[in-house]
Amino acid sequence: MLFQGVSSLSLDAKGRLSVPTRHRDVLTGQFEGRLTVTRHPEGCLMVFPRAEWEKYRDKVLALPESAKWWKRILVGNAMDVDMDGTGRVLIAPELREAAALTKEAKLIGMGNHFELWDKTTYDEKEAAALVQGMPDALKDFTF
Repeated sequence: MLFQGVSSLSLDAKGRLSVPTRHRDVLTGQFEGRLTVTRHPEGCLMVFPRAEWEKYRDKVLALPESAKWWKRILVGNAMDVDMDGTGRVLIAPELREAAALTKEAKLIGMGNHFELWDKTTYDEKEAAALVQGMPDALKDFTF
């Protein structure tokens, strides 16, 4: 299981989004449509298949006491959701507000999870990263 690629999505008036078909089959087949959504430190949301979330959550909870606010932000804001019969997922109002999600969004596959971004925010951050150029960590990477 490896999620990759970008999908442009629209949230409906109730805050639901339709999971793209290319991911829906894996999420329903391997993970029974069970997901967990939480905040990301960079201003988006992370969407995990529940089994992957549980691994991530255990790592977060093992962090030292000095990271207790990040434990609160990441674990305290996590919400379990299930895809409905048509492949939609409800994003809670608190999480939509935290990520400034309105209608237009981008779902980015990041390996074992997804990032869910407000479209405008993502486009602005991507443009800034391109202007800034490659970080040193990528200087020896062959493209």
